[in-house]
Amino acid sequence: MPSLTETKLEQPRPEHPRPDWERRDWLNLNGEWDFRFEAAAAPTAAPTAAPTAAPAASGQAAAESESAASSPRKLPEDADFDARITVPFSWASPLSGWGRDEKGVGWYRRAVRWSPAAAGSLVFLRFGAVDYECDVWVNGVHAGSHRGGYGSFDLDVTAAWRAEADNEIVVRAEDLDGAWQARGKQGYGEIRGIWQPVWLEGRPLTFVRSAKFETAIDGSVEAVLRIEAAQAGEALLQLDFGPDASASEQLQLGAGANEARVRFSVTEPRLWSPDAPHLYEGGLTLTSVAGEDRIGTYFGIREIGAEAFGERGYKWVTLNGKPIYLNGTLDQSYHRTGYFTYPSDEEMREEIYLMKRLGLNFVRIHIKPEEPRKLYWADKLGILVMEDMPCFWGNPDERARAAYESEARETIERDWNHPSIFSWVMFNETWGLKTDAGAVSTTGDAGQQQLYLPETQEWVRRCYRWAKELDPTRLVEDNSPCNWDHVETDLNTWHFYVNGYAKLREHVEHVVSGTHPGSELNYIGGNKQADAPLMNSECGNVWGIEGGAGDSDLAWHYRYMLNEFRRHDKLCGFVFTEFRDVTNEFNGYYRLDGTSKDFGYDGVMPGMSLRDLHAADFIVVDEPPCRTVEAGSEAEVKLLRSSYSDAYHGRTLTLQWELAYDRDGARTIRESGKAELGWDGYGVAELQPLRVTMPDEDAVAVLGLRLVDDKGAVVSRNFTTFDVRGRAASPLAASVPVAETAERSFEPDWTAIGGQKLNGGRAGSFAYEIALPDAQRLPLLSEVEIRFEASAKRLLAHHVEGQSQAANVNFMHGDRADAQNNANTHFMTGEEKHASQVDVLVDGEQIATFVLPDDPADARGILSWHYQEADNRLDEAGSYGWLCRAQVPARIAAKLDASRRLRLELRAAEGGLSLYGRDAGRYPVAIEAICR
Repeated sequence: MPSLTETKLEQPRPEHPRPDWERRDWLNLNGEWDFRFEAAAAPTAAPTAAPTAAPAASGQAAAESESAASSPRKLPEDADFDARITVPFSWASPLSGWGRDEKGVGWYRRAVRWSPAAAGSLVFLRFGAVDYECDVWVNGVHAGSHRGGYGSFDLDVTAAWRAEADNEIVVRAEDLDGAWQARGKQGYGEIRGIWQPVWLEGRPLTFVRSAKFETAIDGSVEAVLRIEAAQAGEALLQLDFGPDASASEQLQLGAGANEARVRFSVTEPRLWSPDAPHLYEGGLTLTSVAGEDRIGTYFGIREIGAEAFGERGYKWVTLNGKPIYLNGTLDQSYHRTGYFTYPSDEEMREEIYLMKRLGLNFVRIHIKPEEPRKLYWADKLGILVMEDMPCFWGNPDERARAAYESEARETIERDWNHPSIFSWVMFNETWGLKTDAGAVSTTGDAGQQQLYLPETQEWVRRCYRWAKELDPTRLVEDNSPCNWDHVETDLNTWHFYVNGYAKLREHVEHVVSGTHPGSELNYIGGNKQADAPLMNSECGNVWGIEGGAGDSDLAWHYRYMLNEFRRHDKLCGFVFTEFRDVTNEFNGYYRLDGTSKDFGYDGVMPGMSLRDLHAADFIVVDEPPCRTVEAGSEAEVKLLRSSYSDAYHGRTLTLQWELAYDRDGARTIRESGKAELGWDGYGVAELQPLRVTMPDEDAVAVLGLRLVDDKGAVVSRNFTTFDVRGRAASPLAASVPVAETAERSFEPDWTAIGGQKLNGGRAGSFAYEIALPDAQRLPLLSEVEIRFEASAKRLLAHHVEGQSQAANVNFMHGDRADAQNNANTHFMTGEEKHASQVDVLVDGEQIATFVLPDDPADARGILSWHYQEADNRLDEAGSYGWLCRAQVPARIAAKLDASRRLRLELRAAEGGLSLYGRDAGRYPVAIEAICR
């Protein structure tokens, strides 16, 4: 973690917190506040409420109702504010400057001198979010309360505000981790107290409280506004979003709350999509006798749906009336110093950029509503968002239901206008829906499902239907399940973490074949599937490995998993777990500090990256990721076409292919060809299989595929691999298995991948005695070349201590697990390198030195993956090295010609050494002496 001096900000997050609802007259209150903390021994009682199908009040109304329903807490006199804290960061986070993860009560105080620009304006105090129960005083007067850790709220503090004078704001935030609180997944870093921006805002006496924009792809727009009027009378409402998107309407307002609906049409509408994220940016102005209320806002024109195409009896997710294949990732939205609050607007923008650069088109924000600023960047840069509601962890009793419902309404109402949001997820993995789950020993899914009571299932159904009624423009999911327990939903999703190609293939086949109207698969309580689109909403290999995958290669599993997904016409998307590593999961596209991981596809198939696997138009390889074949044999490769875009429909695309191999450090193309493909229609269809002839020697062969358009541009790439076994390469080679050393001096040393890989930690050497070809086989030994595959060896804690992750680590709840302790960890290739220098000695004389730049693991480690002994345990999977070739000097070769024996010593400095045998790494070689 950076030190506080390194992360201290002059005024953190100075930008306006709500680009979707921005008044010009405002003051940012982020920065240093006085602070006092009171530790609490036990949760205080909270008011209970009868369960309802939907919350009864939203942000402001909820604050008012809380204030009115109970006597306000008293402001303590002469309180000792003995610390300083930086708002808007959770008091548990390092960026707050307080940085203690303690539940209790935090008191905040700040003096402010500010007056609205227009005389007579109202003064509102606005909070992005405060966790969990909040009371606010201004100049000693109780201004209001709010309950809920994720909802935004505002308070009218005009009556207590002093113009042209200092005003004291005091905030009391209580967070006691009640089991009934909607908390989400805070285990990575707790949200406590004020954790989103705070600001003051000036409004005229008659003002617009909110506006919802409902759009259609024909360009029709309806704005539904809530207006608070100080007195009855006329008002002029003007909407200006450009010359082709403007309207004005004369309104007759009554005193108090009003609703107004304004309809207008956008000529030649530019539709919003991830590929073309056009926003109609502008604002609205309400002019009345009370003054002028101007608000900057925006909307995007797009329609989300679910439709069947052709003769299919199932639906796909659609965007603007067309199918869209959803390439998505799970985003925990966690930052290592700010926790769930980003230190800067730039970092929120970069989050969306980092997703987009991978070719992803959507993100699932996990078990929390996202900050409005980050949603703005999703709107602006173009990525679809599946937004989860925060869950509670206790029993689904009346108190928990009421708390949940209130926050769900606040979320949907606040985030309505973001065109990026295409789906609301009401619950995740049945968390908080199982009665007395914490008191029952878990014996398996069946036992857990018994705790998901029928009455709770009906409450979930009511929540789903309420959300659909509140927002019919989006898809709503009842529960994102890992226990096969949907009730009623717009998306038939499921979670799985299965490692191993055959097991994963079987699992996906099972789900797809069991998905049809009337099926009971993935549903509970006698409920059955309708025709909701089938989609995966969590997948990966992090939990498909005993003890978790640690920090290991993702690339191998990821490619065959996406190939399996794209085989199935019925499956319309996935959510990969996850976007970034977090504190106990190391399976992100990026590490927690933002550094990249190298998937290594370019080293297998030139030019290929993750973006190729996310292409809407794609060639599926319907084969295992690697097959063992005989040298010189012919192999058939089954292919499919998969199209979820009409960009190339009606055109001819070209499939280019080449079979290449690299045994001696030089890439050789064995054969190549091309075929023209008529590219018509959505979905998946079979192609003519390819038949290719393997090399005549031991090799790792790669069949690379390029789909190319009629202008020569590459649409997408893919590949499959072969371990070719057969005749030995010429000239004569004398070889020794890597584990058969004559002498070792590393401490420690160990083997991996079934003895095919030998590792030495720190400094030391491995020595081999190699018998060279005798005079009968090779009369004159004119040249000798030493050849081996090697990498540096990063020594990890589990190598030294010989232990896996500690038994008391709670993975699911975010204990800070050091990846080095996990027995499955072999760090995936990344920006941080681990180098080692290796000297090569023959009969005691140094003949070469190699600098091995890293100890990598990615898709290039084909043999290390192909020869893993178990699917659910990783043994340095995906690791590989560099092909090292050293010529033995003639003066030494002369002696070898006579003795026909060679002593080879490979000596490493502090960076360690890994040696790869024939069935490990990237090259099918052992420790070899090539003789000529």
